[in-house]
Amino acid sequence: MQETTSPSEHAGVEALATLRERMLGEIRKVVVGQEDALEGMLVALLAQGHVLLEGVPGTAKTLMVRAMAATLGLSFRRVQFTPDLMPSDVVGTNVFDFKTGAFSFTRGPIFTELLLADEINRAPAKTQSSLLEAMQERQVSIDGKRHELGEDFTVFATQNPVEQEGTYPLPEAQLDRFLLKIRIGYPSADEEDRILAQTSHGVGSLDVSSIEPVISREALHAVRPLAGHVAIEPRVRGYVRDLCRATRTSPLVMLGAGPRAGVHLLVASRWAAALEGRTFVTPDDVKRVLHPVICHRLVLSPEVELDGMKAEEVIDRIATTVEVPR
Repeated sequence: MQETTSPSEHAGVEALATLRERMLGEIRKVVVGQEDALEGMLVALLAQGHVLLEGVPGTAKTLMVRAMAATLGLSFRRVQFTPDLMPSDVVGTNVFDFKTGAFSFTRGPIFTELLLADEINRAPAKTQSSLLEAMQERQVSIDGKRHELGEDFTVFATQNPVEQEGTYPLPEAQLDRFLLKIRIGYPSADEEDRILAQTSHGVGSLDVSSIEPVISREALHAVRPLAGHVAIEPRVRGYVRDLCRATRTSPLVMLGAGPRAGVHLLVASRWAAALEGRTFVTPDDVKRVLHPVICHRLVLSPEVELDGMKAEEVIDRIATTVEVPR
C-alpha cells in the first residue's frame, strides 16, 4: 500500500526546500562551488548519517564542514588525526585523582554534536576504530561503562586519497558506517577565478564568522521525522533492493553492498526528494545518491583494480543491468 501525506506534512516537506536554500545561501558566503558535496552533506545531516569527504589538500573540505556547522545551533569540535594520535585522545580516559583517591572520567573531543575528524586516514587503524561504536550506537564504552553521545552526534570526516603519502586505508567495517562518501574535485575555471578574486591579504583562512545560524537544535529535531512521510512506492523500493543485490553477483565486485547499504540508499533517496520539496521518491532520486551511498562499500575484484577502473564506473555498469521502474 502506498504511503500518503497529509496537507500539513506536505507543507512541512515543502518548507524543507526553503530551509535548504537558506542553509546553502549562508554557506556560499565562504565556499565557492562544490554544490553536489554541500547537498550531500545536508542530506546526511538531516538523516542522522555520517559523511566521509575525500579529496586532495586545498579543496575546501574542512571549510565546508565548518561552514555547515556555523549554520546550525549545535556544538562543534575538531580533531586533527595524526599518526601518533591515540584512541584516548579522541574518546577520553579515566584519570586517577590523588586528592580524592578515585578515578574520574575526562571526556575527549568526541563528546560533541558535530565532530570534524580531519584527515582521518592519517591515523593508524587502532585510532580509526575508536569511532566505530560512536558512529553506530552514538555511545562510547570505557572500562566497561557506557557514555551516551546524544542523537545529534554526527561525524564529518575528511581524508586525502589513499595514494597520497602517509595515509592508511579505512577498514571496510568503518567505511560501511558512513552514510555517504563524497569525492571533492578541483573547482572549475570560473569557480577558481572567484576564489582568487576573493583572496585578500592573507594566504587563506577558515573564518566562518560571516555565516548566520538558520536552524536551531529544536527545529532540526522537528523536521527530521518529515522524511518518514515521503512516499516510496513498492516498485521504487524494489529498485533499491535490486541495485544492491546486483552488486553482490557482479563479477566486477569481490564484496558487494550489504543490507545496511540498502537502508542507507533508501534513507538518502527520501531526503533527496524531501529537500526538493517533493513527497514521493522517484528512481532519479535513487540514481542521484547511488554513487555516494554505494561506491565506498564495494571491494572491487583484483582484475578490475588492475585495469584501473573506479568504483563509480563499476556501479554505473551494474546499474545498467537493473531494470528502472516506470
